[in-house]
Amino acid sequence: MTAAGGVRTWAGLGWFGLTTILLRRRDPIVGSLIVTDRCNLACRHCGVANLRGTDSPFERIRADLRRLYGEGVRILLLYGGEPLLWRDGDRTLNDVIAEARAVGFPIVQVVTNGTRGLDLSGADLLLVSLDGTREHHDALRGPTYDRVLAALEDAPRRSICLYMAVNRLNLADVEHVAELAVALPSVRAASYNLHTPYPGTEDLTLGPEQRRDVCDRIGRLIRDGYPILNLASALPRAVDLRAPRPCPQCVVIEDGRQWTCGRCSEIRGLCEQCGFLFAGELSLLFRGDPRVVLEAVRRYPALLR
Repeated sequence: MTAAGGVRTWAGLGWFGLTTILLRRRDPIVGSLIVTDRCNLACRHCGVANLRGTDSPFERIRADLRRLYGEGVRILLLYGGEPLLWRDGDRTLNDVIAEARAVGFPIVQVVTNGTRGLDLSGADLLLVSLDGTREHHDALRGPTYDRVLAALEDAPRRSICLYMAVNRLNLADVEHVAELAVALPSVRAASYNLHTPYPGTEDLTLGPEQRRDVCDRIGRLIRDGYPILNLASALPRAVDLRAPRPCPQCVVIEDGRQWTCGRCSEIRGLCEQCGFLFAGELSLLFRGDPRVVLEAVRRYPALLR
């Protein structure tokens, strides 16, 4: 993205935020497109991969991209499963990214487990799952920590955010991931979510005191100047699960089917236990919470430039 394009994009996002707050709009701005539910891993804390074992056809993806853009989405995230597994004939995820650019999306991000390489030069940001130290990451995801670290060390540009899901097993490793975000030249920031207890993963759920401890520690890292994408002002709402859900400014689409905020909203009782901190942060931002708005204005442009 050029400097002029970046200014236009952030001006547009700022206008969206201002009018959403003042006019109480519910239009989406962040869209997640699930290109495949196939994954090469079987993570203990995941409840959404390898359910169908299919890739969306490119023409379906093209239609979904146009639909999202037409609804007002300007920040696009490409998800799986593992999105780098996606294929349609000779087409790969790089073709999906190119199509998203052709449609007009100014910000394109990819969420990946990092085991398939990080050769996605067309994406603005790669969110790479890293769930703590080698011991805990491998206990959750299989023996992949060293492979992910090697990919991060070989990545050519500073376009990566480490993406940690905090649960009962790895909650001691929050600081480890923040330190890696500082130490690795290719990494721009770290981002944290709390475990969402999909059926079969309830044993990893954080208790109330554990949520409080984790959120306090993330807030401390932010105040100490670590490059963390979360908003410290929103974290107290995550402690007692008071952050408003679902977030109407976020949508998810898979094979033409669309949800507000996330697919977890269709599982009874799960939305109220959601650990996806970003959705809560955006809900508070677009409801005009003064502290959250001020922090987002101050920190987001520098971390997401």
